[in-house]
Amino acid sequence: MAHHLRTRPLKLAAAATVAALAAGTALAAGTAPASAATVHHGAPAARAVPDTASGVRTLTGALPDGATYKIEVPARWNRTLFLYNHPFTAPGAPNPAWDAGDPVTGGWLLSHGYALAGSSYARTGWAVEQALPDQIATLDVFARRVGHPRQTIAWGHSLGGMITAGLIQDYPGRFSAALPMCGVLAGGVATWNTALDAGFVIKVLLAPSVQVVHIADSAANLAVAERAAAIAQRSARGRARLSLAAALADLPGWFTPLSPEPARTDYAAQEANQYLALSQLEFRLTFDLRTELESRAGGNPSWNTGVDYAADLARSADATEVRALYRAAHLSLAADLGTLAGAGRIAADHRAVQYLTRNITFTGQLGVPVLTMQTTGDPNVVPENDQAYRGAVARAGDAALLRETFIQRAGHCAFTPAETIAAVKVLLHRLRSGRWDAAALTPGALNADAAALGPAYNAVNPDGTTLVPVPPAYVRYRPARFPRPYSRPAR
Repeated sequence: MAHHLRTRPLKLAAAATVAALAAGTALAAGTAPASAATVHHGAPAARAVPDTASGVRTLTGALPDGATYKIEVPARWNRTLFLYNHPFTAPGAPNPAWDAGDPVTGGWLLSHGYALAGSSYARTGWAVEQALPDQIATLDVFARRVGHPRQTIAWGHSLGGMITAGLIQDYPGRFSAALPMCGVLAGGVATWNTALDAGFVIKVLLAPSVQVVHIADSAANLAVAERAAAIAQRSARGRARLSLAAALADLPGWFTPLSPEPARTDYAAQEANQYLALSQLEFRLTFDLRTELESRAGGNPSWNTGVDYAADLARSADATEVRALYRAAHLSLAADLGTLAGAGRIAADHRAVQYLTRNITFTGQLGVPVLTMQTTGDPNVVPENDQAYRGAVARAGDAALLRETFIQRAGHCAFTPAETIAAVKVLLHRLRSGRWDAAALTPGALNADAAALGPAYNAVNPDGTTLVPVPPAYVRYRPARFPRPYSRPAR
């Protein structure tokens, strides 16, 4: 299989850690992660396995702030609770309570004696401020209505992966372990700064009228950006500039879960995939959903004052692609970087930065075992997020508690139920034994464990309707450096 520049798979015999933590934003999708069988309640995957969770007691209700909760307890509960943190929900979209990322994985957990719980969060959008206390309140409801678990494991997808990591940081005494999946683990400030960088390139080089902060009309603003990108995609010069925007966000050159990964030097295919990521995902975050964040934060929490975009490009996993496309277009990259350097910069509002730091940026202090999952071709939460989180954890001195896994597939949260269950089993072993099982964490062992679950668990759901069988795809991988990391000092 060919590999994009960022994909650095290692031979299984090589001495290396299993991976390096990933994070990013489930934001632009506005729904659950939509690329895998592990996503929507009621997806076809729910009918792919028999009902093995009979006798399950379901409890629902509302929290004082209006959030709803859902709890499921098997007849023979083993005293372990999985608290699910759901992905970003777009403002105005339905906002039900979730207690699992998908019915297949949830059914497996229930059939093995594990209880499930989760809340809707009281608000949609960048709801970290509401999610953290609402999830703790759900734990309190569980204790009152069911009993006190011996172990509580936080898990979640996308923004829910970020909330998972936030819960163990802000409520260290309430959790035994955590499984952030395709999580926004670079933290809020870094995520929105990186979105600003990509948007700044679009504004300066392609669409001067577009607004990147303090957006007056988000729908119209998004339309302007989309039109400019569509026009740019028709010419070699425009495609080169789009690749520069993608590179400053480190967007992978691989987009669709069931597509082959472009070859290392197939820069045209990589850019075509990045255009899809920009136009279908990144632009909504950058030119539309920022308005919801700024209303919460009381201003703009992002800045590019003092940023050297030439230096950032040099560190990007996509730098070689950008240079090649600029050469092919007979366009001066140095001139465009000079234009960016001379353009008026954007300063942040201090109070808004404080808000986004609280909701949430990471200190790296873990306190409990953490296992992460990420796809190498995630266009929404790029795998470089894992590198940012790993760096914060290392600086805090908690690297021994962290292990990271990667799945070689495109798509946001494009995990099969089997891959998720294999990771869950490794984390449960860590809790039982008090140590990580290095052999079980190798890609070969994880893939064998996932494959053993059978075909009903080894499928993705790329279009939301059709299950497609896929083999397990764990791989050794080292993500590139996150473009603009930002973390909180450890307390």
